[in-house]
Amino acid sequence: MPADSHVLALNAGSSSVKCALFRAGDPPTEQLRDKLERVASPDDVVRWLGAKGATANLAAIAHRLVHGGPNHTAPALVTPELLRNLDALRPLDPTHLPAELDLIAACAARWPNVPMVACFDTAFHRDLPTVARTLPLPHRFGLRKYGFHGISYEYLMEELARVAGADAARGRVVLAHLGSGASLAAVRASACIDTTMGFTPAGGLVMGTRTGDLDPGALIHLMRTENLTADQLDAVVNRESGLRGISETSSDIRELLARESTDPRAADAVAVFCYQARKFVGAMAAALGGLDTMVFAGGIGENAPEVRSRICGELAFLGVRLDPDRNAASAAVISEAGTPVTVRVIRTDEEAMLARAAFRLLSQRSANG
Repeated sequence: MPADSHVLALNAGSSSVKCALFRAGDPPTEQLRDKLERVASPDDVVRWLGAKGATANLAAIAHRLVHGGPNHTAPALVTPELLRNLDALRPLDPTHLPAELDLIAACAARWPNVPMVACFDTAFHRDLPTVARTLPLPHRFGLRKYGFHGISYEYLMEELARVAGADAARGRVVLAHLGSGASLAAVRASACIDTTMGFTPAGGLVMGTRTGDLDPGALIHLMRTENLTADQLDAVVNRESGLRGISETSSDIRELLARESTDPRAADAVAVFCYQARKFVGAMAAALGGLDTMVFAGGIGENAPEVRSRICGELAFLGVRLDPDRNAASAAVISEAGTPVTVRVIRTDEEAMLARAAFRLLSQRSANG
């Protein structure tokens, strides 16, 4: 790969796009990073990228796709066939996939000679055991657990191997990506064996505005008593619930922590989040048959010592004990010295992982002729 080659990493959300530009290297070197809020159309993103000077000497543009379905288990060059396959997956992820595909199309139209690389959040969970991926529904529906946040988890595992060594990365690891979207993953021998999110990113741990796991009977009850349509129910599950729904004020854990001493609903929201996270750590440790390393990441996991303390405070039976001073400082290692479980804080970087994946894919293709 020429030394002046660049990969542009695009991480599209529902109403914003994060971008980062990386120069070829081992690892790739970040040259630029920014975020565009309130995106009206993919053409806005294309114009913004041009104005930022983010498109010089591009070897590829790497796109994060939340859903790859059951068959897309590794980064792939975008081709007409891949786009047809992904278009058929729109019903699996109507919240993210249409906007992501529209952005790929806009970039391809503006820079037709630049390869596009698709990286899938679901790919990290490709080897989930049958017992972990099976949903208790009739087989005729063809539904299964997929798992998400995979690009973040790929990055965390690579960083864990770098800072703690290959043996630590091959051990029994619980990864906690805690942010507005939140999930945990259980990793053993470098393979994901379970995760909290399920068929969609709405499952698992309670999140900023998503319910997390919920008795399906509650949804049936709401449909019957409130006459909710599918779209209205989707709004309740994904945009009106979670921390925002419990507190009735905010989905931001910082605001809720600041108000919990005077606002019982804010206190309830924080307590539910920490309780559920602690419960899921126990479940992931049970799936692993024990625990060697725990990693906190994401906006909450990296920056909220009080939340980390509350999650870990009753996990001593697993060998988890935090050092209060290290935790308060958000140090790289926040567990007490000599405890059975090493607890780490690693700042995740999905854009860096997108760039790494794209450079590796291009290098492999070049080596193979």
